[in-house]
Amino acid sequence: MFHIEKTKMVTREAALPGRGAYPFQLVEHALFSVPLADFEHYPHKLLVGMGCFWGAERLFWQQKGVLLTAVGYSGGYTPYASYDEVCSGQTGHAEVVAIAYDPNQVTLEALLAMFWENHDPTQGMRQGNDVGTQYRSAIYLFNEADKAVALNSQRQFQAGLAAQGYPEISTEIELAKEFYFAEPYHQQYLEKNPGGYCGLKGTGVSCIL
Repeated sequence: MFHIEKTKMVTREAALPGRGAYPFQLVEHALFSVPLADFEHYPHKLLVGMGCFWGAERLFWQQKGVLLTAVGYSGGYTPYASYDEVCSGQTGHAEVVAIAYDPNQVTLEALLAMFWENHDPTQGMRQGNDVGTQYRSAIYLFNEADKAVALNSQRQFQAGLAAQGYPEISTEIELAKEFYFAEPYHQQYLEKNPGGYCGLKGTGVSCIL
């Protein structure tokens, strides 16, 4: 049974202190054989939170034009947070997928359409049976132009949701804060564990951008 406080954002002052570095070594992507640490060097990238990050990462690594994916934590306060710390609700972080892509092969708009269509962005601090601030819907962008594209996509998808009786979108759309990689066993989890949990479930509403 979840604790009700997990649905309330922790303040910066009350957040866990974290640490100064990763307690593990960053690895290569299990499918692309690219060092995960290279993510910061890609010019075209975004972070998305769609609930549990395992299934969301698989969704995007299967997309042509995506050059690198990784799972981690962002949007909160605790530096180099661990999975257990994020699950406590005391870091402020969401579980997110980091996506680097080639805009000549896949557009930001297409990636955003995948984001909107493959989860329910109206649920607040949860996604299905996964409850807590870590499971909130979020898009974190790396420049103002991309943020404007994301906000426009939200307006368009909201119209489609409203026509089907859904409430307002609760997705957090902001410029990216620090991204912290999750532990190696979480990276490409469903490639390593094909029968593992995937909580992705869309609303059935199409997104045309």
